[in-house]
Amino acid sequence: MKNVIKSVKGTRDFYPDEMAKRQWLVRKLTEASETFGYQMYDGPCLETIDLYAAKSGEELVKEQAFVFNDRGGDPITLRPELTPTLARMVASKQNQLTFPLRWWSFGPFWRYERPQKGRTREFFQWNIDQIGSDSVQADAELLAVAATFLKNVGLNPDQVKLYVNDRQLMDSQLSKIGISAEQKPAMLHLIDRIDKLPSDVWDEKVLAEGLDAEQLKAIRELLENRELWHDSEHMRNLFAMLEVMGVADFVAYEPKIIRGLDYYTGTVFEAQATNGEFRAILGGGHYANLVADVGGSPLPGVGFAMGDVVIMLVLEAYGLIPADLVDPETLFVTVFDQDTLAESIRLASQLRAAGFKVIQAEPEKLAKQFKYADRLGLGKALVLGPEEIEGNTVVVKDLHSIEQVSVNRSQLIEHLRQ
Repeated sequence: MKNVIKSVKGTRDFYPDEMAKRQWLVRKLTEASETFGYQMYDGPCLETIDLYAAKSGEELVKEQAFVFNDRGGDPITLRPELTPTLARMVASKQNQLTFPLRWWSFGPFWRYERPQKGRTREFFQWNIDQIGSDSVQADAELLAVAATFLKNVGLNPDQVKLYVNDRQLMDSQLSKIGISAEQKPAMLHLIDRIDKLPSDVWDEKVLAEGLDAEQLKAIRELLENRELWHDSEHMRNLFAMLEVMGVADFVAYEPKIIRGLDYYTGTVFEAQATNGEFRAILGGGHYANLVADVGGSPLPGVGFAMGDVVIMLVLEAYGLIPADLVDPETLFVTVFDQDTLAESIRLASQLRAAGFKVIQAEPEKLAKQFKYADRLGLGKALVLGPEEIEGNTVVVKDLHSIEQVSVNRSQLIEHLRQ
């Protein structure tokens, strides 16, 4: 094994059992997306760095993006996120699209950062957005999609919460504290990092931005005020609508939620485990200027993204990933001996034509074939020996109970569908 070439640092191999888990996750998020009428789309994995430079934040572009020059010398990047691509795609065909758009996607992304628990350099991500509506209803709908997904995978509000805030509300509150427009971007960035830094270090960084001790105290008090949302008509309407939608128990107000990306302008939200072990399970918010920033006419939007790494750790921690994801409906057609091989192949072909999933065995001892099927986790094996061929029957064996029944070939498909 010492000579086996290793995979690239921060990437993962998906063997069939891990792939089955990923496909299960995709089915759950597909269900949540399509329940609300969202359509699937995708964009390229390569983009120009210019697409991100002015829209996604300096840290993402300078520290986390995989940037390289193509053979023509132009800088391009492996996509670190999808929202700027979405904005570009909308701007490119803005006059041909019907708004509001409801689009979702699931695909690979890359960020150059130190691999650790819950964080890889290559990951898969669910992106879902509504573009063209500036209403509170659009914000509520995306939160409802997120809550629906959490319920679909078996999580409850005691385990995971969607914490929500409003950047406009925070902007007005920071103004009341006397923080200038020039200081606000740095302060929002620091608020976004407050739980990632030691308390004294965070205080020093705030004071280094030119704030005095009274302002620091006021900001600390602001970030502990979980009733602040009552001061915002938008937030009051949002929570009222979530109540009507039946998902309010999944959502709570949290003034520390800011989201680090520069393009968010209104509602922002983030899913976190209530026990504090997992942060940023999913996150997103409302943006007003992104389509215009890439050359289109101004269009509001709201959306969120969820990577596959953290959510799978959460589901594993709560024991919510199904233990057996092998398709139990896949049939195993055995081969009695070399003389019956052709008839077994014919049977397997007929079953596939009828819509069944079938694994075809090769000639060897039946006991070994059964053992192989059992290790694959299959449920049924079909035996077609000389006696069955002569009597126009097939033996259907349940690999779990070891019970078996002889079925006439003319009734086999009907029997298997029962």
